[in-house]
Amino acid sequence: MLTVNLTIAHVFLPHTDPEAALGFYRDLLGFEVRNDVGYEGMRWITVGPVGVPGASIVLQPPAADPGVTDAERRTIVELIAKGVYAAVTLAADDLDGLFDRLQAAGVDVVQEPVVQGYGVRDCAFRDPAGNLVRINQRT
Repeated sequence: MLTVNLTIAHVFLPHTDPEAALGFYRDLLGFEVRNDVGYEGMRWITVGPVGVPGASIVLQPPAADPGVTDAERRTIVELIAKGVYAAVTLAADDLDGLFDRLQAAGVDVVQEPVVQGYGVRDCAFRDPAGNLVRINQRT
């Protein structure tokens, strides 16, 4: 059996408004901006937890691939807005404190903190684009 030291470097989430995405991921969640690149009127923003340089979320324009048709792009944007296109799960030391801060900021709450049947205590929100963001209590 081959043993490989494998880690997650980047996770991609679509954004529909780069400034709103920055307001959520940088200003509310406290992630640092690692890269902010524009190209042909589109913007890719890389964010990640402070002090953890190896893990990043790339916030990208939806369906930026040139192989996607206009009709497919519209469908993708509709799925993002509905909240069923993309998701990410994060972990926090103080789930309740983070929940209270996000709720007070008017973030779209999907689920208040609760212990799930499978043993994880978590909550859920939608980011400004509609992506599902679950946050687990770090143990």
